[in-house]
Amino acid sequence: MEGKADRHWGLAWRQLEEEARSCRACRLRDGCQGVVVADGIPTARLMLVGEAPGRTEDEQGRPFVGAAGQLLDRILDAAALPRPTVYITNVVKCRPPQNRLPQWEEVEACRPWLERQVQLVDPAIIVCLGALAAQALIHRQARITQWRGQWYEKDGRWYLPTYHPAALLRDKSKWRPVWDDFREIRRRYDQLAR
Repeated sequence: MEGKADRHWGLAWRQLEEEARSCRACRLRDGCQGVVVADGIPTARLMLVGEAPGRTEDEQGRPFVGAAGQLLDRILDAAALPRPTVYITNVVKCRPPQNRLPQWEEVEACRPWLERQVQLVDPAIIVCLGALAAQALIHRQARITQWRGQWYEKDGRWYLPTYHPAALLRDKSKWRPVWDDFREIRRRYDQLAR
């Protein structure tokens, strides 16, 4: 039987999704088909945060379902962290025009949604997929080439920046570092489960 806390938690999720879908805090909502909130289980110990939805994500209403998402699924499977066991979202919930990188004012407009997601999921580990995610979640000056593969502890959570899967599609030399990162993520995941 569902308890009062469970009902409150479920209501908080529904409210977050409804409010995010009706958000007009920036201009991005005017140019996309819909708001792409998240995918996965909201009780996951592992959260992955990308930059923004692309065209396929905008069309389907789910993050990481295009070519980069298919590669991410293969990476997660290889690390024994299958997609159904994690929570996936983006810093910005609406597709930027021509898939450009979100501008900082758009990141700030979407920040309340991401902060609420982190609060509700309460993951032990957050993987920052790309520089923008690391900048939004760890430190504004984060550089992915310098910060990739290093653990950062903040607010009782572990953060690990790595390359965005789209970068791997453009540059095969990034595959090995990302594989090393996900092996380390799996190690930390197992360590925190003890």
